[in-house]
Amino acid sequence: MIGVAEAFSPRYAQARQKFLQACVNAGLTVEPHAHPLKGREGEELSMDVALDGDADAERMLVVTSACHGVEGHCGSGVQVFALHDAEWREKAKAQGVSVLYVHALNPHGFSHGRRVTHENVDLNRNFIDFSKPVPVNEAYAGLHALLLPDTWPPTPENQAAVAKWIDKHGTTAYQAAVTSGQYQFDDGLFFGGNAPTWSNKTIRGVLRRHAGCAKRIAWIDLHTGLGPNGLGERIYAGRDDKAAYARANAWWGSPAAPVTSIYDGSSTSALLRGLMWDSVYEECPQAEYTGIALEYGTLPILEVTGALRADHWLHKHPEAPADLADGIRARMVEAFYTDTDAWRGQIVSQARQAMFQAVDGLTA
Repeated sequence: MIGVAEAFSPRYAQARQKFLQACVNAGLTVEPHAHPLKGREGEELSMDVALDGDADAERMLVVTSACHGVEGHCGSGVQVFALHDAEWREKAKAQGVSVLYVHALNPHGFSHGRRVTHENVDLNRNFIDFSKPVPVNEAYAGLHALLLPDTWPPTPENQAAVAKWIDKHGTTAYQAAVTSGQYQFDDGLFFGGNAPTWSNKTIRGVLRRHAGCAKRIAWIDLHTGLGPNGLGERIYAGRDDKAAYARANAWWGSPAAPVTSIYDGSSTSALLRGLMWDSVYEECPQAEYTGIALEYGTLPILEVTGALRADHWLHKHPEAPADLADGIRARMVEAFYTDTDAWRGQIVSQARQAMFQAVDGLTA
């Protein structure tokens, strides 16, 4: 067993090494999926997969990290701790549940401290049918130029214009306009892409290979950046299906803290499109699927979107002075990873509970 703090890492390369070593200690074989590019420190990038349990198990729990790269500091820590947690591993084994760990769905974003993939795509908006006309986010179109001004920090005029929009429409409408996903501005925030990304295609292959025979699949996808600091909101992660939502609530909810949903407005998240878990229905149609995104709070939403605006501005302006660039990168990490032992303790305890509940749900 390792301490909670030891499971977390400040950099992708260190996080990957901790995950690989944890798999070795657990006697698990790692299946690497090499990314075509290098990391910020020149390191190899990979979506690493480890299966703990029988390959032909009828019940499977999928635990994933770094769908939004920089959020991987949190998710990787949960995965590393779990692999060292003998009580947890025995719980899953005793109930016949195989656990599929997917470390760093978006390793490029994790390494470079960005939320998006190397294609500048929000992976969790990328799972749409690109053979059909893409959705149009008219509210975002009206904000795009304001969100990414010519200079950074924004001018007082720019700040006033954004504030005026928020005053007129409200913070909730601003969050929805910016975060729900858009497909018209490839340099913009929450861009869903114009084709399936490398990460999209790779996770689909992983699901086909490892979950293609499972009859019941649960998925816990680890995220940060929304809600009160340290609180893990359990957001239903699936299609708009009342039976599946009820099942998720029975497994992971409580009267005091029910599982929330983007479909009924109960979640801190806006209504989104192109979500990653759509891949389960398409790649594993034989299975009953139940999932949640475990979304941990960090900073207030306007501070988080401010960090994202700065990150996208920097991506457009690689010539920016080093001190400005370093400040923007540090702000991004702070927006998605609270570097305190208290926060890390909250993360692990809530994730651990959700994983135990998933095993009970799968075998109920």
